[in-house]
Amino acid sequence: MKTLAEVLKIVDDFVWGPVMLVLLVGTGIFLTVRVKFLTWRNLPYAIKSTLSKEARTVTRGTGDVSPFAALTTALAATIGTGNIVGVATAMVSGGPGALVWMWISACFGLTSKFGECMLAIKYRERNKQGEMSGGPMYTMRKAFKNKTMGAVLGWLFALFAVIASFGIGNLTQANSISSAVYSTFQVPEWLTGLIITLLALVIIVGGIKSISKVSSVVVPCMAVFYMIGGIIVIFGNIQNVPAGVAEIFRMAFSTKAVAGGVGGTIVSSMMGGMRYGIARGVFSNEAGMGSAAITAASATTDHPVRQAYINMTGTFWDTIVVCTITGLCIASSGVLGMVDETGKLVEGSALTIEAFRTVLGPAGGWMVTIGIALFAFSTILGWEYHGEKALEYLLGTHKFNMVYRVFFSLFAFIGATTTLQMAWDFSDIANALMAVPNLICMIVLSGEIAKEAESFQQIIMQERG
Repeated sequence: MKTLAEVLKIVDDFVWGPVMLVLLVGTGIFLTVRVKFLTWRNLPYAIKSTLSKEARTVTRGTGDVSPFAALTTALAATIGTGNIVGVATAMVSGGPGALVWMWISACFGLTSKFGECMLAIKYRERNKQGEMSGGPMYTMRKAFKNKTMGAVLGWLFALFAVIASFGIGNLTQANSISSAVYSTFQVPEWLTGLIITLLALVIIVGGIKSISKVSSVVVPCMAVFYMIGGIIVIFGNIQNVPAGVAEIFRMAFSTKAVAGGVGGTIVSSMMGGMRYGIARGVFSNEAGMGSAAITAASATTDHPVRQAYINMTGTFWDTIVVCTITGLCIASSGVLGMVDETGKLVEGSALTIEAFRTVLGPAGGWMVTIGIALFAFSTILGWEYHGEKALEYLLGTHKFNMVYRVFFSLFAFIGATTTLQMAWDFSDIANALMAVPNLICMIVLSGEIAKEAESFQQIIMQERG
C-alpha cells in the first residue's frame, strides 16, 4: 500500500508530464498561428510600450494601478526561484540543451500570456469596494456560451489558484529564502521566517496598491542587480562562451549526447532536454497557467489588447532575459557536471552559486543568495494577490480579503521553518491543474483573441504614424 506522500509524488509527476507540456506549448503554437504571429511581430512595440513614461501613469483608461505596476506585480509572482534554481536543475537533468527548449516554449508562451491577459481585462468587473476583479474565472463565467461549463471551469480554476497560492506562492518560496540565507549567512530559519512574515504583513495588508508600489521598485531593481552579476560572470568566462553556446545547441537537437568540456559528465537526449526545458520554462514564466491574467485585470488601460501586449513582455523578461543569463553563466563557467563530496551531481541553487563564484569568489555566493531571497519574496507578494482574487471569486464577496491577507502572511513562517514535501507536491499539482481550465478557455475563445488582436493592429499603425 502506497503512502499519501508517494501517491502525491506519482500524481505530481503525471500532471507535470508530457501530456501537460504538450497542452501548454501546443496551445501557445495554436494561438500564435491563429493571431497570424502578431504577438511576435509586435514584440518590439510591446517592449517600447512597457518602457514608456506613459506606462507608469494612470491617465489612459480605467483601473487600479498603472500598466507598468500591473506588469511588475505579475512579474513579481513569476520571477522567482525558477530563474535561478529551475534553470540549473533543468541543465543538470536535461543537459545544456534544455535552455534552447526554454526559449522555444517562451516564444509560444508570449501568445498564451497575451491571450489570457487580454480576455481577463475585457471581462473584468468592479467589486463593491470599487477594485477591479478579473482573471480566467471571470472570463469563463461571462464569455462562455455554455454558462454551466463556464461556471464549473471558473470555479475549479479559482479553487486551484487558492491552493497554489499557499504552496507554490508561499511555502516553497519562504523555504527557499530561509534555506539559502542559512547556508550562506548562518541566519536561523525561524528568524528569517519572522522577518519574511512581518515584511509580508506590512506590504500585503495594504492590498494591490501597496503590493504594486513595492513590486514596481523591487522587481526591476532585483532583476538588474542579478543581471549585472550574471553579465560580469559571463564576461569573466568569455573565452568559454562560444563553446558553451555551441554545446547548448548541439545537445538540444541531438538524439543522445554526452556533454563535452562545458558540460562535464552530463548525459542527455533531445527528449530529456525538451522535457526539462519546457517544464522549467513554464514553471518560470507561468505562460498559459492563467495566474498573470488576474494581476493584468487591475491595470489602468483604455484597451484590453494594449495592456495584454505589456503583460506579454513578462515572458520575454523572465525567460528570454533572466533565465538566459543564468544558463550562460552555468554553461560558460565549467561547473556543469560537478559532483560534491558524496559523489552526487551539484544542482539547483548550489550550481548557480558555483558558477558565480568562478569569477566573483565568495561575493558570487552572496549575490545569488540575495537574488534568491528577493526573487522569492516578490513571488510571495504577487501570489498573495492571485490567491486573494481567486478566493473573492469563490466566496462571492471581498469581505474576507483582509483575513486571507493576514493568514497568508503568517503561513510564510511555517514555510520558512518546515520542509513540507507533501504540501509542495500538493500545491504543485494544484498549479498544474490551474492550467487545464485556462487552456480550454483560450482554445474556446481563440477566435475572439485573434479578432481583438487584428482590430487593434489598426491602432498600432496609427500610433506609429
